[in-house]
Amino acid sequence: MSSGSDKRQRSHQSLIRWTDEEWANVSGKADKAGLAVAAFARAASVGDPGPRAQRRPPADHRVLRQILGEIGRIGNNINQLARARNSGDEVNRSDIAEGIRACLDIRNVIYEALGKNPGPNTGPEP
Repeated sequence: MSSGSDKRQRSHQSLIRWTDEEWANVSGKADKAGLAVAAFARAASVGDPGPRAQRRPPADHRVLRQILGEIGRIGNNINQLARARNSGDEVNRSDIAEGIRACLDIRNVIYEALGKNPGPNTGPEP
């Protein structure tokens, strides 16, 4: 009985050493092409990334930074709500609704980065 690794047709491997600058360059190009670095290197050297290479949507770093900012803002809001509740203060429902809307905003930005349609927002009314 043959296992999955016995069926592999590629029996040779190579090691490429990269400087930090070279790695940033090649991994950035691979990311823009939507390929893993190995598949990108194979495509660049022999013209074909291989039958098992899976295309990935390239990362949009602007959108990812926006997502990180939103996550930080939501974390700060949750911390303030928890601090207020733990000190015995009443927590405003509109503050909770704002946090939920912010989560929906992050969801929408992630969908945008993936090139997908998020559908309608079903967040709470203020």
